[in-house]
Amino acid sequence: MPKSVSSPNASLTTSLALSSLHIRLQELEKEHQWLLKQIKRKRTELKNFVEQMRALATEIFHRGSPSFTKMSEIDQEIHTLFDEILTNRKFGKQTKKNIEKIYFNLQIAGLISPKSTQNELEEELDELFENKDSENEFFNFSGEESHQNQQTQKQLESPAASRTDESRKVRQTFLRLAEIFHPDKVTDSETQMRHTEIMKELNKAYQDGDLARLLEIEQQHQAGKSVISDGEDDLTRISINLEQENEFLKTQYENLKRELRLVKNTPEGVMVSDCRKANREGIDPVAQMLEQVESEIQVISEIRDFVMDFREQNITIKEFLDGPKVLHQRNQDIMEDLLEQMFGDLDVMIMF
Repeated sequence: MPKSVSSPNASLTTSLALSSLHIRLQELEKEHQWLLKQIKRKRTELKNFVEQMRALATEIFHRGSPSFTKMSEIDQEIHTLFDEILTNRKFGKQTKKNIEKIYFNLQIAGLISPKSTQNELEEELDELFENKDSENEFFNFSGEESHQNQQTQKQLESPAASRTDESRKVRQTFLRLAEIFHPDKVTDSETQMRHTEIMKELNKAYQDGDLARLLEIEQQHQAGKSVISDGEDDLTRISINLEQENEFLKTQYENLKRELRLVKNTPEGVMVSDCRKANREGIDPVAQMLEQVESEIQVISEIRDFVMDFREQNITIKEFLDGPKVLHQRNQDIMEDLLEQMFGDLDVMIMF
């Protein structure tokens, strides 16, 4: 019987198959390293941005504290004046209602702090929209900002499903590594000390939900093994595990990018971005902001003086219902800005 000779084609096929697995594994390891690097970079970027938000808030608080205190005192004076007017002076039913509406509109406009109860606010809002063309329309302002803040807060809530998957993967990886590095698993004192330090890192990463750090530790441990079999089954298994880990890392990376994007879109985040731009242009953004605060203080000071004049009966009810000059000027400026924007949009439309 002739001796069996192995086919050169069969040998070539086996060689190509193993070579293909090696190439695939190299690609996965390269992707794995890239994801770990990007997650670390994005996590640092998010941490730094949040720290900048806190630092800016602290700076504004310290530098603006006198102005904010002054504004709070004037605000309280206005509330006290209205309380005295509505309690001590006698008005007809409709006149009193008009004065209360002015008081309410100053609150919802954000010119003074809110004081009405929730039910009172709802009743006043219903009535306000029913009578939006009334004689006191100069006190009507939009309350959209509060609504936008609520929408932003809802957007900051991460999807529950992705959180659950990631938490499960973090737990599985932590338990797998804890089984390897638990100090009680070894008797050598030097190894126990090393494993104790590693367990500290593992516990911190687990508490932070840092899957990237856990996988990084696992990869470092695997790289310290003496030999990894090059058999096809082992390579396939390693590739599958690495693919799964990369998918979880991709999810974590996307979640970090999304969280950073949403943080940057909050009012505080926009403020940080504006301050960065101002600093590049050599402008002190906090000083600019405090100038605006001083401008607002001027406005509410004139409102306080106006209400005080009414309490002292230095102006008539009709003059009071017509409103202070500062608000007439404010509304005129708002209308001019709106018209300018409308004509600007119209010019763009004509060009196209």
